[in-house]
Amino acid sequence: MRPSSLRSIYLPFAAALIILGSSCGTKNTEAKTEAAASETTVVQLNEAQFKNAGIKTGAVQSRQISTILKLNGQIDVPPQNMISISIPLGGYLRSTKMLPGTHVNKGDILAVMEDPQYIQLQQDYLVTVAKMSYAEQEQKRQKELNSAKAGSDKALQMADAEYRGLRISAGALGEKLRLIGINPARLNEKTITRQIVVRSPITGFVSKVNGNIGSYVNPSDVLIELINPKDIHLNLTVFEKDLDKLSIGQKALAFSNNAPGKKYETEIFLITRDLAPDRSAEVHCHFEAYDKTLLPGMYMNAEIAITSQQKATLPENSVVSFEGKQYVFTERGNMIYEMTEVETGETESGFIAVNTDLTNRKIVTEGAYSLLMQLKNVPEE
Repeated sequence: MRPSSLRSIYLPFAAALIILGSSCGTKNTEAKTEAAASETTVVQLNEAQFKNAGIKTGAVQSRQISTILKLNGQIDVPPQNMISISIPLGGYLRSTKMLPGTHVNKGDILAVMEDPQYIQLQQDYLVTVAKMSYAEQEQKRQKELNSAKAGSDKALQMADAEYRGLRISAGALGEKLRLIGINPARLNEKTITRQIVVRSPITGFVSKVNGNIGSYVNPSDVLIELINPKDIHLNLTVFEKDLDKLSIGQKALAFSNNAPGKKYETEIFLITRDLAPDRSAEVHCHFEAYDKTLLPGMYMNAEIAITSQQKATLPENSVVSFEGKQYVFTERGNMIYEMTEVETGETESGFIAVNTDLTNRKIVTEGAYSLLMQLKNVPEE
């Protein structure tokens, strides 16, 4: 091959190598620049930036910070606050307006029942009362005859037995009437009814309705279930390792996942001492104030302060999070700040415990996130 041909091949190839090398060098330089930027920990502000950031500084303060035990559980109702409504004598359900969740007051009508035996019971009572009136008169007459030696002792005894038997029957029938909501004192031949009303014994809400119109309800059937929510409590799950940290009377702040900012004050009133197979026990807490939005079965979280220690603290706004780590900004000079990684602890009443030694340092207490944005070019949240 001729030298001129070699030169014509070599020159474009060399130019390509130079361009490629230049490109790689540019990329390496840019990468180094980005790495250096990401590793920068010092930021210096000008007057305008300092004013806009609203920088304020302070020192760590020693405060009592509690160690928080976090638990979860759900709202429960004690058995005495769950009412099952049954019909002692059974009957056909003629009407009800109850639905699960319906609020009822004590004395409200839950259902109207109908059955021929209600009529028969009222009839039996009124007939017994009528016979008892005659038997009472007969007893008095036999006493007078016996006193005058004109009647036998046997006749008087029979009159006494008859009267006492009818009194017993009337009393028993009267109690049966009261069981189905009929007042015997107001019953007469003109007020006999085939229907009875079932009234709510408590103020609360309906949790279940088990019958439908026209169905027959046996005495053993539960027609309606009611809940009195005013004594609901929080049932928390605590594992064996934390059980000895709790005691009766301790306070717990409860909140739901849907509204974590709304806290409910509760107090521990019972700690079970038998462990489940997963080595957990139940802790029962009373709500300090009733809230109608709290419903049985609702899942809740709870925080219980179990210890209190003197710790170095900073306002929560002093600490910023970046790439999974916690940082504060310390003052290095006039409008010069350095980002320092710290180890944080519990948070309480707007202050956070800091386990890193920051003694004799001025810490940015307001405007820390603005400094992070300036330093790392972090997009504003």
